Amino acid sequence: MLSVNQKRKPSLRIKENPEDFIVKEITTSLKILETGTAYSNEDLSYAAGTRFTVFALQKKNWNTLQALGAVSNALGKGRKSTGFAGTKDRRALSVQLCSITDTDPERLLALRIPDIQINFAWKSDMPVKLGDLEGNRFEITARGGTEEATDSVNLANSELNGMFPNYYGTQRFGSRGNNVAIGLALLKGDFEEAVIRFLTNSSNESNEDAREARSKLASELDFSKALQYFPKYLKYERQMLSYLALYGPNYRAALRVLPRQLLMMLVHSVESEIFNKTVEAYVKEGHVYPRDGDLYCNADRYGFPDCSKVSTYKKGDKGFITANIVGYETKELSEAEKNVLGEYGISKESFRLKQIPELRAKGSFRAVFAPYKDFSVSEGPDSITIKFSLPSGSYATVLLSEFVHQAW
Repeated sequence: MLSVNQKRKPSLRIKENPEDFIVKEITTSLKILETGTAYSNEDLSYAAGTRFTVFALQKKNWNTLQALGAVSNALGKGRKSTGFAGTKDRRALSVQLCSITDTDPERLLALRIPDIQINFAWKSDMPVKLGDLEGNRFEITARGGTEEATDSVNLANSELNGMFPNYYGTQRFGSRGNNVAIGLALLKGDFEEAVIRFLTNSSNESNEDAREARSKLASELDFSKALQYFPKYLKYERQMLSYLALYGPNYRAALRVLPRQLLMMLVHSVESEIFNKTVEAYVKEGHVYPRDGDLYCNADRYGFPDCSKVSTYKKGDKGFITANIVGYETKELSEAEKNVLGEYGISKESFRLKQIPELRAKGSFRAVFAPYKDFSVSEGPDSITIKFSLPSGSYATVLLSEFVHQAW
């Protein structure tokens, strides 16, 4: 399973078009939401009702929150009136289940928003909530492929044997790749470090004017002056700079001007980094299936890990190795997790964030190795199309990296 030959992997182009990366949600009723297809509430096991309208959102070149914002705005409602089961990438063609309160289904079906399509809408007493999905079905077209690429992918699939290291993808760590460093500063209570890194780190900054602004602030540390040259599109940075210019270096309060969701992403990135390093330790050891004393979980109806029920493995049990998403309520740490926490100079108690308690993270669980199902690969004109299904929360780009070198 861990013997995929990295040198053999073909280099292919990914996501040249949104249609090259198709994502179809697998509902809790085990239905795959096909593009352009209507389903009834009976099909998806939703009770009929009056309060909520459940609908299929098909989109491209929008992320989920932006698309739902456009939908709710077009209907004269607030973004908080909507619900969704899971987020989907912007650079993709995706279809997913959503809901909105107190809205006529016909109004949804009549919407005309570029690159957004409502495939069906009906009334229910059940809203769609985060986590209300089984997984996702992917159809990924990788360009520059040949018959040799198809053979290589098929060989890698046989070596993986339906399981892959369940790493968090790079999306989890921010476009500048500095979420972990900022998150660690938060966990250690070094709020000045967190603020300065957030404002000034210019590594992987794609925009030249933003890179110059961050570098200039790093050398001068004049927050008032920075407001004159920081680009308008860096709205969160400018909010923080405005506070610091007005009230001085109260760094904890300056952080709190940012949306809680954004700050939580920084904390979660540290949890994700600890998990990824834990997975790395299991991979190096070749420890793929649970052994006596491991944390483990059973499979659900679809054969995916059910991390809602985690226990200690005993010989004869069947399931998946499970590791902690470390938080202050984590009961028992593995040696790998202890080593990573020691490397970063934090403990599980650090996640209480006593000085900013709204950011505390209690922890949870995640499968160390995840299964993938319904795999196939086919050839097209100068391309190959790889199809597979993954559990919710697993990253298609992580599995794809086991098959091909990805050029974006």
